[in-house]
Amino acid sequence: MKIAMIGTGYVGLVSGVCFSDFGHEVACVDSNPEKVAKLERGEVPIFEPGLDVLMAKNVESGRLTFTGDLSKAINGAGAVFIAVGTPTRRGDGHADLTYVMAAAEQIARAATDYVVIVTKSTVPVGTNAKVREVVAAANPELDFDVASNPEFLREGAAIDDFMKPDRVVVGVETERAGKVMEEIYRPLYLREFPIVTTDLESAEMIKYAANAFLATKITFINEIAALCEKVGANVKEVSKGMGLDGRIGKTFLHAGPGYGGSCFPKDTKALARIGQEHASPMQITETVIKVNEETKRRMVDKLLDLCGGSFNGKTIAVLGVTFKPNTDDMRDAPSLTIVPAMVGGGATVRVTDPQGRREGEALLPGVAWHDDPYTAAAEADLLVVLTEWNEFRALDLSRIAQSMRGKRMADLRNVYTLEDARAAGFTAYDSVGRVAGAAM
Repeated sequence: MKIAMIGTGYVGLVSGVCFSDFGHEVACVDSNPEKVAKLERGEVPIFEPGLDVLMAKNVESGRLTFTGDLSKAINGAGAVFIAVGTPTRRGDGHADLTYVMAAAEQIARAATDYVVIVTKSTVPVGTNAKVREVVAAANPELDFDVASNPEFLREGAAIDDFMKPDRVVVGVETERAGKVMEEIYRPLYLREFPIVTTDLESAEMIKYAANAFLATKITFINEIAALCEKVGANVKEVSKGMGLDGRIGKTFLHAGPGYGGSCFPKDTKALARIGQEHASPMQITETVIKVNEETKRRMVDKLLDLCGGSFNGKTIAVLGVTFKPNTDDMRDAPSLTIVPAMVGGGATVRVTDPQGRREGEALLPGVAWHDDPYTAAAEADLLVVLTEWNEFRALDLSRIAQSMRGKRMADLRNVYTLEDARAAGFTAYDSVGRVAGAAM
């Protein structure tokens, strides 16, 4: 089948590449000529493991193309996916649907034959019904259906998630649209991956409910971690004991500096707003948002304590600034709260991150970038592990401690232990949800 993918951001590009690998003919559309030119040269604008190889393979096969010409991409397509951004709207926390509705109108004006217009972007409940209205108003003669097909891709593991999903969610209104979506996902049907076919509104809600629940698990364990520090418990043991319960599960129970990224912050705010608009407050989700911000500020307090109550004049080495490992995404990363607090307090901050510098240079002004942890830590007063990249999991801690002036460590991802830090020569160590080892 011929498919058009509008938008070559994270979701659009990964989805377009993977659909082409299913054997479909995919045209990825973007309004930015420079971006299209880069993609045609084989340059991937995001960091996602394996995406460059898979993209090159399908471009070479002729199944994957990039264009700025929407009409050309849509011509003959059985389905057109909308995968544009839905950023949080300033002032009210709702998802901004400007780009979605603009894409819907453009599709309506360009399409001439029957087509299924599929919303891949994360959108509030009721959006696909509005898409239908926009398309019908723009082209009353067009024969079309709308479908909702939310994405569930983890940054850093997106290709595997697409090819071997926990489930695929498809919201449709007609049997005809359902048949088109079944053909698109035929390789997954054949391998018996779960396909949930439902109505438009339920498909839209599934996405928000899933992300809000995962954000809640993260925030819950971070609150438990704060209590563990007060009572002398070890949150890693608590997480393990909880996660072995099949009703709870072990994923997303790792204490840390709070969630970030492109999905959880935006989607929890949008769900809270949807609840408010329908007089059905999402009180748990609203609390999750509040507690997550408090968790980030609590991390700043930890670092401040390790610096003797003041950042002024201190040199601090930060390992990792992306919101999670295996991505270059800085959106709503805890580092965007924590690092500016240190810089604003008068600290000299040295940063190293395997992929974060491209976005981080603009988002974290006033820091010095280094190529590796050892140069970043030299003569530092405090070492902060902020993102758990594999490169930071097996450091020569003795070498780092010997090079430092302050020999203090804040392990905000619980990568190491108090015993590791003590053996390496650190004089103070703190983590999340475990008893601190200040003045060891």
